[in-house]
Amino acid sequence: MPGTTPDPSRTPAPARRPHEGARAARAVPAQRAPSATAVGDDVEVRRSARRRRTVTAYRESGRTIVLIPAAFSPAEERRWVAQMVAKLQTREERRRRSLGGDGELMSRARALSEAHLDGVPQPASVRWVDNQQRRWGSCTPADRTIRLSSRLRTMPEYVVDYVLVHELAHLIEPSHDARFWALVARYPRAERARGFLEGVELANAAGDGAATGDDLVD
Repeated sequence: MPGTTPDPSRTPAPARRPHEGARAARAVPAQRAPSATAVGDDVEVRRSARRRRTVTAYRESGRTIVLIPAAFSPAEERRWVAQMVAKLQTREERRRRSLGGDGELMSRARALSEAHLDGVPQPASVRWVDNQQRRWGSCTPADRTIRLSSRLRTMPEYVVDYVLVHELAHLIEPSHDARFWALVARYPRAERARGFLEGVELANAAGDGAATGDDLVD
């Protein structure tokens, strides 16, 4: 009625459009994941017109890469990024627990030596290290010590086992000659693991040009 003040309790509030205030985020190639799922992680979202429904996440050069369909809305992007980062972290934590510390790594190396190298190589120590950014593993035959890059903790266990067998073989044959590679080939998944690591190195090299296939293991 004219002159009547509308009752606020009966007047619907204007609906917010779901995409308001979020369009700018779509143009930003890198963003922070929500603090509830990935505090301090750098996350880069890559959109692909070829993708229709699938979402993939992986680590690359210290960042988390999330691949999503180009048609996703900003809200869908935020939801899927949070979900995939959390799933990736859960998987990596599970692997860290299964691989354990230096003691577990030594036990793993001894078991691999018995299973694939007739128990000949007997390392004096096997440990994780954080300072090997260009090599997955290294060893010193003179004192029978083996070191594995902590970067391997996020990778499949068969890849970790391959690097261990590689280093154990060096305790028998220090060079990369035909005898050495014959020893490494006793590990049934050697070729698959090597291909996995080469793929990781190629991806990293494309990002910063710092690595080559020769830097995989020493």
